[in-house]
Amino acid sequence: MYELVDIVSVQVLHGFLVRLTFQDGTEGVIDLEPHLHGPIFEPLRKDRQLFRSVRVDPDAGTIVWPNGADIAPDTLYQQVKALSVAAV
Repeated sequence: MYELVDIVSVQVLHGFLVRLTFQDGTEGVIDLEPHLHGPIFEPLRKDRQLFRSVRVDPDAGTIVWPNGADIAPDTLYQQVKALSVAAV
C-alpha cells in the first residue's frame, strides 16, 4: 500500500496523456483515458478543451476539472509508481 502523496503539478501532453509530479518528487507520464468513464468524466472525453483545463487543487492534493471531476491521488500515484517499476 502506498502512502498518500499529494500531486503538486500536472501538465497535459497530448491526447489524454499527462505528466504528474507528486509531493515526494515522484514524476511520471500516464494515460488518463482509462479513468474517464461515468457521467462526470464523459464531458472530459468529448471536449478536449475541458480536459486540458485540468489543474491541481492544493487543498485536495489531486487533479480537478471545472465540472467537478477529480481522480484520487493515491490511484494516480500507484499507476505512476507501477510504470516506473515496470520501466526498470
